[in-house]
Amino acid sequence: MNIEWLSDARKIPDNVMSYIRIFAVRAIIDGHQSPETVSDVLGISRSSIYEWLKNFREDGYDALETKTAPGMEPIITSQMDEWLRDVVLSKNPTDYGYDTPLWTCDILAVLLKRFFGVSVIGATVNAHLRKMGLTAQKPRYRAREQDQDEVEYFLNDKYPRVKRFSEKKHAEIAFEDETGIHLDHHSGRTWGARGKTPEVIATAQRGRINILSIVTAEGKMQFSLKGENINSTVYIDFLKRLISGRKRMLILFVDRASFHHSERVKKFVRAHRNKIRIYFLPRYSPERNPTEQLWGEIKNNHIERQSIKNKADLKKQTFSTLRSVQHTISRILSFFQLPDTRYAGC
Repeated sequence: MNIEWLSDARKIPDNVMSYIRIFAVRAIIDGHQSPETVSDVLGISRSSIYEWLKNFREDGYDALETKTAPGMEPIITSQMDEWLRDVVLSKNPTDYGYDTPLWTCDILAVLLKRFFGVSVIGATVNAHLRKMGLTAQKPRYRAREQDQDEVEYFLNDKYPRVKRFSEKKHAEIAFEDETGIHLDHHSGRTWGARGKTPEVIATAQRGRINILSIVTAEGKMQFSLKGENINSTVYIDFLKRLISGRKRMLILFVDRASFHHSERVKKFVRAHRNKIRIYFLPRYSPERNPTEQLWGEIKNNHIERQSIKNKADLKKQTFSTLRSVQHTISRILSFFQLPDTRYAGC
């Protein structure tokens, strides 16, 4: 135990010192002890004891409380905080001549110096941003080629019309997409010694499994695994599976992959108009397809974190993961609850 404070009262904690002053004054006023005696017992200078008595007589016990010294005025003012918030939420660094569209605290510190003449480090900016409820996040990227007018038309006109048509025909709306999972793709982190990258044994084989899947806002999901590349033939086979035994018309929303609108696929859909219809999502707008969320779920959170041995094992693990998601209705429903997919929810 450190008892240096016995010989140096300056090292006594402030809150403790407040009690000592009160006890000392009370011993003199109510206990009739002399200031000299109290000074000797506490090891406090007589001048301090007499100062305490003077303060007590003027302002009572409140005058014996330790007064915390006022802190420095904040360098980043509330006005600067509002400016930071507006800049982070409505602009990006390219607006100020930087090559990156991603905000960093160091860049914001430089801009504070440029516009307000204050010099702070990135850590100070970080603290202010967090106090305002802002956090560092992985951004969602939107294609430069995306046509916002087309997106608005889809959301406000096309999809509502198709939705009304589906209700009239008692049809079911689903969103379809495809992806590939590779043997040599990995994600996730693990713990290890600082400066020494952990090593994980994985296969060096090449190979991939292609997936076709649909999800609905009612929490339904159907999928198919293919070892070969997806083309019109493979896609039509998948469509046949989707409408086999189906009592309700199926309306699919898809992207503009070439095989989605090939002549063979168009001919198949026309021949089965009472069972299936296909409509297209806006160009360069994968975020509007709820099925995209499925790929992130099975890749980043499952398959690419596992130790896959070969292509057969990849297919087995992928099938198992898809079946697990297929039976978790709440997870599928969550794909329709994001800002960009909420339009398609029930």
